Amino acid sequence: MQDTFRHKGLRQKLVEEIKGKGITDQRVLNAIGKVPRHLFMESSFINFAYKDSAFPIGAGQTISQPYTVAFQSQLLCIQPMDKVLEVGTGSGYQTAVLLEMGAKVFTIERQRELFLKSKALLERMGYHPHFFYGDGYAGMPSYGPYNKIIVTAGAPEIPAKLVEQLAIGGKMVIPVGDSNSQTMSLVEKINEKNVEVTYHGSFSFVPMLKGTNQ
Repeated sequence: MQDTFRHKGLRQKLVEEIKGKGITDQRVLNAIGKVPRHLFMESSFINFAYKDSAFPIGAGQTISQPYTVAFQSQLLCIQPMDKVLEVGTGSGYQTAVLLEMGAKVFTIERQRELFLKSKALLERMGYHPHFFYGDGYAGMPSYGPYNKIIVTAGAPEIPAKLVEQLAIGGKMVIPVGDSNSQTMSLVEKINEKNVEVTYHGSFSFVPMLKGTNQ
């Protein structure tokens, strides 16, 4: 669990790189600068940990590109003590960034292998979100409503059950599209019957699947 001066220096270079790509929220940049991304990656990829790229993490999933993590976090306008539902724990890297920003995170993962691995890693690192193994499409209604919801996989449409779990005035960021490309969509809940959706560019995520995987 080493985090050396070299790692910290590489992180600061990464922060400058994503800043140059348009990330302006200082709290997002500070979180990216604090989270030791190399600990979330397979050892063979450690030399690539601070490149602004996605990499495989097993179970057909990837650790998201740091710029994408920062972009989604910035769109959500995370505030300290926001109750945030994360759909797709994955490596746990996005989870850690949200926690560094002061959010209270409820994170759900459908791949059992990743759920167990990420839970163990985050806890070893001193991060303590609320972990759940389950179907992201169903969300986690018993703990809602949520101020913010972040979906870290590409969905064919905006899941109605997740919109239901969003607090009035809350925001959800979700990539929507087919398996090749998605549009980053920001859903803002105006009242119980109305949402406003804005679109924020094209991205490529692994597909959001229903059910759970042992």
